[in-house]
Amino acid sequence: MSKRERSPPADLGTLTAGLAHAAGTVEGAKADLQDPEDQDTGRPAKKTKKATAFLPNKIATAEAAAKVDVDPPLQKLLQAVKDGVKNPGKGEAVVYWMRMEDLRTCDNRALSRASAQAQKDGIPLVLIFTVSPQDYVAHDRSPRRIDFTLRNLADIKAQLASLHIPLYVTVHTPRRTIPERVVALLQGWKARHLFANIEYEVDELRRDIKVCELAKPAGIGAHFVHDRCLVDPGIVLTKNGRVYTVYSPFQRNWLDRLNSNLKWIEEEPLPLPNSEDIYFNTTLKALFDVKIPDHVDGFECKDRETMRDVWPTGTEAAKQILARFLHTKARSTQMGPSNPLSEGAESSEKKARALVYKDSRDKADKDTTSRLSPYLAAGVISARECVRQAMKLQGLNKIQATRDTGLGTWLMEIAWRDFYNHVLSAYPRVSMGRPFQEKYANVKWEVNDEHFQAWKEGRTGLPIVDAGMRQVATMGWMHNRLRMITATYLVKDLMIDWRLGEKYFMEILMDGDLASNNGGWQWSASTGTDPQPYFRIFNPYSQSEKADPTGDYIRHFVPELRDLRGPEIHKPPEKVCRKLGYPLPLVKHEEARQRALRRYKNPGEE
Repeated sequence: MSKRERSPPADLGTLTAGLAHAAGTVEGAKADLQDPEDQDTGRPAKKTKKATAFLPNKIATAEAAAKVDVDPPLQKLLQAVKDGVKNPGKGEAVVYWMRMEDLRTCDNRALSRASAQAQKDGIPLVLIFTVSPQDYVAHDRSPRRIDFTLRNLADIKAQLASLHIPLYVTVHTPRRTIPERVVALLQGWKARHLFANIEYEVDELRRDIKVCELAKPAGIGAHFVHDRCLVDPGIVLTKNGRVYTVYSPFQRNWLDRLNSNLKWIEEEPLPLPNSEDIYFNTTLKALFDVKIPDHVDGFECKDRETMRDVWPTGTEAAKQILARFLHTKARSTQMGPSNPLSEGAESSEKKARALVYKDSRDKADKDTTSRLSPYLAAGVISARECVRQAMKLQGLNKIQATRDTGLGTWLMEIAWRDFYNHVLSAYPRVSMGRPFQEKYANVKWEVNDEHFQAWKEGRTGLPIVDAGMRQVATMGWMHNRLRMITATYLVKDLMIDWRLGEKYFMEILMDGDLASNNGGWQWSASTGTDPQPYFRIFNPYSQSEKADPTGDYIRHFVPELRDLRGPEIHKPPEKVCRKLGYPLPLVKHEEARQRALRRYKNPGEE
């Protein structure tokens, strides 16, 4: 694969606009996506007749996006923390606010600091988690991801109970009043310290800024800390002091900074137990009895049992999955929905998946990748733990994230994760439905619901695309090479707005993450940072031969073609398709390619 074909990481994740049925364009859909309580979109929001509906505006104007880029909310949050209460006093409890991206008790910076504060003051530590259905709607969260969150919370609650630490989960609507709710909880428990890890999305940053504003007059110290990335946003900068928008120079600088500061990847201390005296506090004792919701209304997971087998919960499971990747060979039996910890894995010192990752990672007919993306996206395992274990296997006292080795190539994927989070924090426009490169904002998109549905359901007539879409439908996950192929096909061959694909992935993926998903889709659409050039358009047939040289992947997920062999599995003749009941291609690739080249070269024109 050439340097320019270099792919973004596997944890792709978010979409920002519904299909515009009435108006005929995504822009036309905006009128139905108004929310007076949502982000600043540069125009007045108006209430609709659907008074009870929550309809967040998901596409900001170019002017509003540019305005936020000039003054990113991350800097405002950091300043608000700095300007907060200096000496909030002892209080009667310390609170750690857990989020959807840090679902673990080990190697968790904010939790570790909250525990240290509680131990210092000799008072109990309390954990809270806010279930926010409106946020899940606004961010297109998948029912699978919500179920995964609740399952992990149940595990965490049990772990913490053995330490006499309560985890209080509350469901709250509307989302705009979450800051008031959180501060009220602290006041009710007479807590003077709130700790949380920073989330880099615009809405979440604005929420936390509001928390700081409310906490200060209440005498509460609000401590928001970096935890998601290996290198915190704002550290890796160009010579001009700007955040990188090209991956390669970012990665080199990132690696240098990290190897010069290996303390950044040191493991954070575990939380220490509360005194059993907490059970004499009737208010805090009652928190132990609050149950984790079984589901969230509107986000019921229809294939819950399958997801529970394919994606087991807990940090220990995640660590075992990491160990399997580092020490065992790939298996074709793990190609589809299967338990990643099932028996039969063969250990190898030379051919373990991680060690041959450089040469095998693009092949989808075996479990050639780590499949850790759901655990990293949810924070069930930290990126720091992944790096520490890789260094241990390499026998090195520095991080070797280069293309020279399989492990080095895999660590570069983790660098992609940092890269997209740095972009998200510095250029909030990407979480506001805008292309990073505004020059492509007016590219003419097709509005074809029939084609879009066929893509979602794996009925495009392109075997490799259909296999990928059927894989994600059955297991909530898709191989990274297939994400690139399916995304590029939707955008360049079908000429359908990338934001619709981004949204669908978020709605179905277990590992949906705004930074990586948006970064991946804008890379494929040639609208983002360091994207695939618009004139380089994947040929789905040649890509199929690279990703599935044996054809086993296609045969597994597209059983209509199970008896085909040789080149026909990648491009079945029309006569064969009709005989097998397999759909004919929706478009002719070469014609679609010429259309895409024309429209990208002259945005706004046919």
